[in-house]
Amino acid sequence: MVSKQLVINCTTFETRVALIEGGQVSEFYIERNKERGIVGSIYKGKIVRVLPGMQSAFIDIGLDRAAFLYGGDIQQGDDTELPDFLDEDRDKKSQSDDDEERPHRHRTFRITDLVKEGQELLVQVAKDSIGTKGARVTTYLSLPGRYVVLMPSINHIGVSRRIQTEEERSRLRGLVQRAKPDGMGVIVRTASENVDDDKITADVQFLVKLWESIRQKAQKSKAPTLVHEDLNLVFRATRDLLSRDLDRIVIDDKAAYEDLVRFLNRFSVKLGAQVQLYQGDVPVFDAYGIEMEIARALGSKVWLKSGGYLVIQQTEALTAIDVNTGRFVGSKSLGDTIAKTNLEAVKEIVLQLRLRNIGGIIILDFIDMDRPDDRDRVFFALVEELKKDKAKTSALRISEMGLVQMTRKRTEESLAQKLTISCPYCDGKGEVKSPITVAYDIIRELVREFAKVSAENFVVKAHPQVADRLLEDDAEFVDEIKTRFAKRVAIRAVSDFHLEHYEIAAMR
Repeated sequence: MVSKQLVINCTTFETRVALIEGGQVSEFYIERNKERGIVGSIYKGKIVRVLPGMQSAFIDIGLDRAAFLYGGDIQQGDDTELPDFLDEDRDKKSQSDDDEERPHRHRTFRITDLVKEGQELLVQVAKDSIGTKGARVTTYLSLPGRYVVLMPSINHIGVSRRIQTEEERSRLRGLVQRAKPDGMGVIVRTASENVDDDKITADVQFLVKLWESIRQKAQKSKAPTLVHEDLNLVFRATRDLLSRDLDRIVIDDKAAYEDLVRFLNRFSVKLGAQVQLYQGDVPVFDAYGIEMEIARALGSKVWLKSGGYLVIQQTEALTAIDVNTGRFVGSKSLGDTIAKTNLEAVKEIVLQLRLRNIGGIIILDFIDMDRPDDRDRVFFALVEELKKDKAKTSALRISEMGLVQMTRKRTEESLAQKLTISCPYCDGKGEVKSPITVAYDIIRELVREFAKVSAENFVVKAHPQVADRLLEDDAEFVDEIKTRFAKRVAIRAVSDFHLEHYEIAAMR
């Protein structure tokens, strides 16, 4: 069994959590005190705009930007149909750990029949605001606990697919049927497997009481307002990741350590005993090699052990991942070398998707494989690896060109979006004009200025690399236009100029 550890770094300004599987960082989460995410939080909001053409509405929940409410995420009266994000019977290939995804529901409705401007609704945040988009919300509320997820408005019982024995599934189904109130629903989480009845019952009862307090607060509150805030990152990550056979949890802050032990002891003293307080001299993320992995995850090139490599390029609309053989030459045929590189790339691709939290449309460009059997091996290896990902994913078969089209559910910003900004120097392009290109732009601009301005003297201010070209390598071209127009030009280098920035001024 692969060793799994949760490493938590707490400071006064941010909390960082890393999941380490088999010695590799596979997932990374960060929460900054001034930029805390709101997924899972429940708000009482007011509809401010209904968009019939998009079958959706905007709802004011008290944030800077109005939240987006899709019509398929609005519960209709006595509607007890289980939404897709909690349906444990959906296609297993796209199954997440505990069925907590929120995709569109495919049903017939008219948004104008469901909500009206000024109407107040209780909604839960399903997706944080990303870029210029506001948060995505739903009226299908769910309260996750340690062992179960309570659905206050859906009369349904589900069991995580990861619990595979029919006897255990029947036990859990019957247990929550007896424990839950009429009209409410429960999803049994993976962590419930082989857990005593009284612990699961206690979890259900706790969530029912929590819902009652939320409901009462909502009744007394005026929209827009927050009525329930989800747990902080330390508790949330521990709650959601503990079901993955964790060997231990390492945390470097004593106060947070004591709070976490108390939190886990509510469920089991054994769980609390898994937590260890890190007291080493070296920062905990350095000691476990996590800082280096984070830096690696922000780069575009990722090397494979064989010598091949991936190139990962993220755009606003999609992410492209290219697989290359690099230094790997293999020891047998070309076909074997290509297949081996692609199979190795599959594991690293899924690891990078999880670590970087890349969502949306993803195109995988594998090295072309002539043999259909090799394409099948690589595709089924990809499907198997994606089962480790708690985010909802779907992938199409490899095309003859070696391309895989896939999607991964996006609920928050990617690692790059959280930790970086667009380069103010290149404006996010990743490239700037070369000094010779800028120098020639300046020469063309001088010709325009000479033709329309009667002054005889001009001064050009430019970046030192560009100024050097104008004074040395390209001086002959500058001299030519000076002679042709009978003008004089002074070139001055300005060290703090952007490489592409220059100024041309006429002088008396």
